[in-house]
Amino acid sequence: MTDLFDAHFHIFEPGFPMHENNGYLPQPFTLSNYDTWRNNLHVCGGAVVSGSMQGFDTSYLLHALAHLGPGFVGVAQIPPSLTDEEILALDREGVRAVRFNVRRGGSATLDQIEPLGQRVFDLAGWHVELYIDAKDLPDLMPVLSGLPKASIDHLGLSEDGLPHLLRLVERGVKVKATGFGRLDFDPLGALRKIHDENPHALMFGTDLPSTRAKRPFRVEDVDLVLDNFSTRDRARILRENAAGFYGISLQCPA
Repeated sequence: MTDLFDAHFHIFEPGFPMHENNGYLPQPFTLSNYDTWRNNLHVCGGAVVSGSMQGFDTSYLLHALAHLGPGFVGVAQIPPSLTDEEILALDREGVRAVRFNVRRGGSATLDQIEPLGQRVFDLAGWHVELYIDAKDLPDLMPVLSGLPKASIDHLGLSEDGLPHLLRLVERGVKVKATGFGRLDFDPLGALRKIHDENPHALMFGTDLPSTRAKRPFRVEDVDLVLDNFSTRDRARILRENAAGFYGISLQCPA
């Protein structure tokens, strides 16, 4: 197993606010649970991502970042009403991006992608992350193409959306190589196409604990990258692309 920057995972710690999303609440996935995976997978940094059930709560996120330590950052869902000082306070605690959950809700609305995305970038250098089916990207293409920094979750989810996703990759948008158990297609072909378009685009993540996925993350998902890309490209996909995107100077133990 190689060292990883886990570009996308969730923490569902009991005691922090949680709200049903379409009648669904996840089972707890605690920091202790993640630490076990973290050690087994040689994770030396990563991004904790807010889920739909967590809404605009950031208390769990700050708690998680304090536990995880250097090398880890947060992706928050925030309302447009958040003040500049509140955004800067989150930045000081390690938050580095705002997430728009187009597929599940729980985040700010689509009409806020451009103004809120531009605002957090100008204020704190944050980028925008979208959980969206890539077949729905055409309507957002002008907005996303104009953002300073953006990424798309889970390889865009659908094979029909891949051509639209590749258009954004051509324009500099990053793509999370995550959630292979959520896809309606074989991930390897998409990984190769995205990598061929831009070798700096793919950012691997575990998507733990894989809530509502058809199948959860498994170690073989890492092997898919290890077995099909060169040594140089593996380092980019598994560590360097994401660490650079999040502004992390990664220090993996020997």
